[in-house]
Amino acid sequence: MKRKIEVTVGDVSGALDRFEHAWQQGVAGTSRGGEVRLTFENLPVLLKNLTPARWKLLEAVKRSGPMSINELARLLGRNYKNVHTDVTRLVELGLIDRAPDQRIAVAWDTITAEMKLAA
Repeated sequence: MKRKIEVTVGDVSGALDRFEHAWQQGVAGTSRGGEVRLTFENLPVLLKNLTPARWKLLEAVKRSGPMSINELARLLGRNYKNVHTDVTRLVELGLIDRAPDQRIAVAWDTITAEMKLAA
């Protein structure tokens, strides 16, 4: 089964509305499954967290499969400390998984983004 996460820009009220809707579906027995969403408060915050270097890192791990941070730093030709910092943040965001042996992997097959213009 393909795993998908949706990255959005929005406020807390939108997240609460989605939670309430999911809760009501669950109570009614009509839940459609696990929608996974990562919401940032605004576009600058999203871009601070998902930099081009971090996106490239995600692509490299997805393409190459589970690996250590040291292997990833060598693959990308980047400084270990900077790669470690990026991986730590992506783990915190739930975009990278860390196995008990400390190898990292990207569990998502698809990352989609939605950003609405303010009215």
